[in-house]
Amino acid sequence: MKAISYRRYGGPEVLEYGELPDPKIGPDAVLVRVRAAAVNPVDWKCQAGYLDGMMDAVFPVVPGWDVAGVVVRPGVSVTEFAEGDEVMGYVREDFLSRGTFAEYVAAPVRTLARKPRSVGFEEAAALPLAGLTAYQALRGPLAVGPGDTVLVHAAAGGVGSMGVQIARRLGCRVIGAARETGLERVAGLGAEPVVYDEATFAEQIRALAPEGVDAVLDTLGGPFLRISAGLLAAGGRLASIADAEVLSLGGRYFWVRPDPVDLAALADLVDDGALTVRVARTFPLEQAADAQRANAAGGLNGKVVVTVP
Repeated sequence: MKAISYRRYGGPEVLEYGELPDPKIGPDAVLVRVRAAAVNPVDWKCQAGYLDGMMDAVFPVVPGWDVAGVVVRPGVSVTEFAEGDEVMGYVREDFLSRGTFAEYVAAPVRTLARKPRSVGFEEAAALPLAGLTAYQALRGPLAVGPGDTVLVHAAAGGVGSMGVQIARRLGCRVIGAARETGLERVAGLGAEPVVYDEATFAEQIRALAPEGVDAVLDTLGGPFLRISAGLLAAGGRLASIADAEVLSLGGRYFWVRPDPVDLAALADLVDDGALTVRVARTFPLEQAADAQRANAAGGLNGKVVVTVP
């Protein structure tokens, strides 16, 4: 199969496009013909070696965890999917090797759900990691519900935009923080926008929520995480996907996990019109290095997706 891979840690320059053996599928996995794979910051952070203390890398590594495609062959124990089923998944294993930037991926059934019917493969590929992160954080450590006021960071970005929409669906009032270029999108998603400015950020939030916010979903870390900790109402909850300092601030450091039930719930939200996915740019598989550069540059107000013809 054609695939993108890297044989050593580094930046986009270490990515190679070429032939690799077709993946073998275990009894509880399916072989998926990849149609699209989204780029996430964790992809190029893993590739740079930032997670080497956490995850083994079995070189050559095919990057990518998000995928949408078609089942080619189910494993011998699989009853959940059949040949021809259109699926999406957050295909993360406990080591780095068999990613989604390829023509085929062997995906454990625990990482998959059926693709939303109402969107294409590109949008479906952009949903799993970002959508699951927001969904699990809001329903888990943040435990938001009707009437809560929720502050969502980077609310125009991948996880943030999903967080805004999911929190709204759960009955919350949402304040969305973004750069100037993202404020219009944040408002369009139904949040009350505030702009990132260290000097005025706390003042902006207090003007909207004088008694504090009930929950904060942090996707940035750094100074705005620390400021946000001081904006919580009594009993407020704080969770970060970006900065372990949240633990010293009394919050939860959160890492998303594959979950087919949660993925199916996200697909239902999309098909119900409650959750939209924006794809900002697409690149063909052989240009995955350029896709990584675009993702790392930021400021796109949507996902970057690699397509496989």
